[in-house]
Amino acid sequence: MGRIAKVEPGEWDPRLRAAIQPDNLTDLEQGLTRYFAHCPEQALGLMAFGGALKLNRSLPDRLVELVRLRIAFFNQCRSCMAIRYSDAVADGVDEALVCSLERPQEATNLSPAEKVAIRYGELMATDHLAIDDALHAELRAHFSEAEIVELGMTCAFFVGFGRLAATWKMVEELPEAFRQAETIAPWGQDSVQVR
Repeated sequence: MGRIAKVEPGEWDPRLRAAIQPDNLTDLEQGLTRYFAHCPEQALGLMAFGGALKLNRSLPDRLVELVRLRIAFFNQCRSCMAIRYSDAVADGVDEALVCSLERPQEATNLSPAEKVAIRYGELMATDHLAIDDALHAELRAHFSEAEIVELGMTCAFFVGFGRLAATWKMVEELPEAFRQAETIAPWGQDSVQVR
């Protein structure tokens, strides 16, 4: 059972219902909105920001998903680890690739750009002050300034809201492996693909 009461979609602010269309989504796909619905104004603002990050993305879906899953591991956000987004799956993310995230810097199926982006995301989640000039130089070898800013905002979104979700213990609809009490990882577990 989660630590925050869910708001059932029938009780959501009409603007949230219109934006999310929860009747077309599973409980898992409704995600944090079931909790954010307690604060509809803030939820709508957050949805606008999250939507802008996704819909106006210049970074590859595959790269963003790999970074998201590596951050989810450090956050121990179980719902984040259990989900695979369909756009990322269509862009080549499969479970073999997810397993590479256990040791991403040693993986042969990750590009140099993916490895540095994953390392950046990992440091955002674990030791943000270790992100130094040398790491920014490595990022610049693969990404434009705008892409680095986009990566930073995306990582900040994943770190912050993944940690929030982890503290709320949202696990009811997850596969059994993600409900366990000990530290888990997104690799080597059953996952759920969502839109």
